[in-house]
Amino acid sequence: MSLYTIHRMRPDVDLEAVLEVGAASFVNPWTPDMFAWELRNPQVSHIYVLRAGKERVAAYCSCWLVDHEWHINNLAVRPEWRGQGLARALLDHVLKEASSLGAYCARLEIRRSNDIARRLYEGMGFAVVGTRRSYYTNPPEDALLLTRDWLLETA
Repeated sequence: MSLYTIHRMRPDVDLEAVLEVGAASFVNPWTPDMFAWELRNPQVSHIYVLRAGKERVAAYCSCWLVDHEWHINNLAVRPEWRGQGLARALLDHVLKEASSLGAYCARLEIRRSNDIARRLYEGMGFAVVGTRRSYYTNPPEDALLLTRDWLLETA
């Protein structure tokens, strides 16, 4: 795998590329207005980008920290960079960041049919804990709820 770097999203540099990754990854990608809200709320919202090779943004992950719970909203990798471990590297970074910010668990939803994401998350200690019926639209589909608990590191 190519060398990579991970850092907080910089809207003036990263937004256009993040939107491209989202459009290539999701049926209903986030809009510029959705990202604008996230960026105006840094006390809750945390967006990380991964650069690999000469790619401006090869992957990104959007998360919320709410009452010591880390909620992963989106994790996406450019199609040409998939299968090279970037999602795992980004998720590992994001979970370490969550712990350093005081989170004691991480939660997310994925489409029931998204076996690749399910394998990634389960391989990193997440477990399916429930289902949200008809959570997704276009096309309609249930969401699987996944969670991972961990103890805060002590000094």
